[in-house]
This record gives sequence, C-alpha cells and structure tokens, in this order.
Amino acid sequence: MGFLLRWLGAFLLLAAIFNPTSWNYVTWARTAWGQQTPLIVFLGLILAVAAMVYLIATLRSIGILGAIVIAAVFAAGLWVLTDWGILGLDNSALNTWLGLLVLSLILGIGMSWSILRQRLSGQQTTDEVDG
Repeated sequence: MGFLLRWLGAFLLLAAIFNPTSWNYVTWARTAWGQQTPLIVFLGLILAVAAMVYLIATLRSIGILGAIVIAAVFAAGLWVLTDWGILGLDNSALNTWLGLLVLSLILGIGMSWSILRQRLSGQQTTDEVDG
C-alpha cells in the first residue's frame, strides 16, 4: 500500500505540472501569466519543491544508474508492446501519458526502494530495535 501511495503522489504531481489536457500548470501559466503572475510563481515554486523532494529522494535511494536501468526496463517493455502491435505510438497524447506513467513509476520506486531493501535484507533501524 505504501508504494501505491508514493507512486500515486508522484503521478499526480507530474500530471499537475504537465499533461496532454489543458488542465495542468504549464498550460495555465502560459495563458494566465499577465493576469495572475504572483499566483503562478507561488504555485510553481510549490510544485518545484515537491518535485525536488521526489527527485532527490529517488536519486539518493537508487541513484542515476538505477533510474536509467528502471527507465530502460520500461522502455523495453513498451518496445515489446509496440512490436507485437498491442501499442501504437502514433497518438501523442497517449505517448505523453505513458511518459508520465514511466517517470512516476521511477519516482515511486525510488521513494520506496530503501524500505523494500530493508525488508528484503532483514535490516532494522534503531527506531525499530529500540521500540
């Protein structure tokens, strides 16, 4: 359940920043810049801080190489689906959603990796040992 919430948070964050619909920060900021500049800057900073928290935690947990490996696994899976004719790449909106899905999965895995590694190896933190 923890991974699912971390992934969902990453997906919602990335989709709030940009998605192929008109309901995203980038589109809103472009159209409303002259009328709502302070609010755009304020919300942009909040989104940037949230994205940095996810990104830094992911890079500390799995590193750049881990992120590249996870992205390569998902890219190979998409390649297989495209090769088998299950997935077509002619729809740019679908491609954008798939990109958001893959990036959010990388961030979700990165946020959950150290917890998963502790459970698999049987390690305990001092908080768990001391009670």
